[in-house]
Amino acid sequence: MQNSSIAGVAAADEAVVDVAIVGAGPAGLTAGYLLAKAGKTVAIIERDETYVGGISRTVEHDGYRFDIGGHRFFSKSQQVVDLWNEILPDDFIQRPRMSRIYYEGKFYSYPLRAFEALWNLGILRSTMCMASYVKAKAFPKRDIRSFEDWTSNQFGKKLYSIFFKTYTEKVWGMPCNEMSADWAAQRIKGLSLWGAVVDGLKRSLGLNKLNDGSGTQAKTLLETFRYPRLGPGMMWEAARDRIEQSGMGQVLMGRELKQLATDGQGGWRMTATSADGAETVIRAAHAVSSAPMRQLAARLHPLPATTLQANNLKYRDFLTVALMIRSEDLFPDNWIYIHDSKVKVGRVQNFRSWSPEMVPDEDVACVGLEYFCFEGDGLWSMADDDLVELAKTEMDILGLVSPDKVIGGAVVRQEKAYPVYDEDYAANVEAMRTELEERHPTLHLVGRNGMHRYNNQDHAMMTAMLTVENILAGERVYDTWCVNEDAEYHEAGDEGEEKAIAGRKVSEDQAAALASVREVPGRVAADAGSGEERRAA
Repeated sequence: MQNSSIAGVAAADEAVVDVAIVGAGPAGLTAGYLLAKAGKTVAIIERDETYVGGISRTVEHDGYRFDIGGHRFFSKSQQVVDLWNEILPDDFIQRPRMSRIYYEGKFYSYPLRAFEALWNLGILRSTMCMASYVKAKAFPKRDIRSFEDWTSNQFGKKLYSIFFKTYTEKVWGMPCNEMSADWAAQRIKGLSLWGAVVDGLKRSLGLNKLNDGSGTQAKTLLETFRYPRLGPGMMWEAARDRIEQSGMGQVLMGRELKQLATDGQGGWRMTATSADGAETVIRAAHAVSSAPMRQLAARLHPLPATTLQANNLKYRDFLTVALMIRSEDLFPDNWIYIHDSKVKVGRVQNFRSWSPEMVPDEDVACVGLEYFCFEGDGLWSMADDDLVELAKTEMDILGLVSPDKVIGGAVVRQEKAYPVYDEDYAANVEAMRTELEERHPTLHLVGRNGMHRYNNQDHAMMTAMLTVENILAGERVYDTWCVNEDAEYHEAGDEGEEKAIAGRKVSEDQAAALASVREVPGRVAADAGSGEERRAA
């Protein structure tokens, strides 16, 4: 299918392109950019009327720029690194990497350093922590069912309650004694209190050498990372501009997917609506969707047999309350994890630490308080002014800033930020995936929400990169579901060290390929009498 005037899609009632794409986030824009570069015409619809980039967008308010969630530009995939450099060649800056934990007025290194943590806690509490640790090792709980069980066994009940319980429950919205123990084992694997003590001793004696490349030592954390000088949205705005400037594509803002219907010939008829009810119809040989699987299933025609299963997929949402403060920067970190049950905030970003250009006034500190919630709950439904007041109050409770120094505020909501891995999610995703691949080989799912997989920005891009390869080849050369999502959580290792695109042939063993899924907590097994755990992934 060809379109003689792709630039006219925005104004046309109907257009014909090679590929129609749902969503202008990292996955959708990566697919659009690479397809346009390869000579394919594309049309991308985006529900937001102002911003591209999805969760990786940068929101602007009175000259202040806010990163939604924080995005370090780091990838072990050389293809991803090369693509970033190609799209945004002159606007990366190198920034120091720093994150800490805030607990009862003191900062703790993240990951934890044993000596520092015990010193900050004081003699009495440190003694209690060590006694709790010794007790856990001498009398460990045998029936390990929950995150709480596993972590308390590893570190003792006291350290668990200080450094794991509060923040984890804020993020995921369920009690730690209901989260599966296998997730804890995956999430905190390799971390032990005794190991931290030994590491601290080596550091103090100068014996903890850096990596020698032998593979026998733990890889060091990244000390710096690259970042677009005006925030991550700068990358995706540049991708959008390059697509449109190529003459091969158009990004249609303020367009929500109404229906994606088969045309009876293996192609697609996409209908999108704008806020005023106007409809745009796009006909294409292929459709690429980064829309949430639950949403896509409800808008496909004919409806998939697995629509009900897709409808059971769940998401965790969050919102950011940005405060402009007449003050010097409150802390040098990119963000601070708030381990304090007295407040609802889970994390506080310092936007100037991401890039000085995101904060236009040198005399003003700009921070973003992140609240994890479910769409429609009390926090999500609060008025913006009330959320700003809540943020001011909580910063005062934490002792970080006095409310009278706050000179402005703004609220940014992000729905469906984290796909929830409950006990049924894997079966629901697999059922829909199998049906769509069998019935609709020209429909391609990409990205975090499009595949309901908790991946990073670069992994979302990689699913799109492989999808483009498949479209250009005219067959499923790569299985996009095999993209390696098991990224080392602390971003250890070297950027671009993996030279090959992460993907496997469809004919290879699917089970092996799907074994490295980045873990998200599931609930404990329903059978309370069993000591075995059901895996969340």
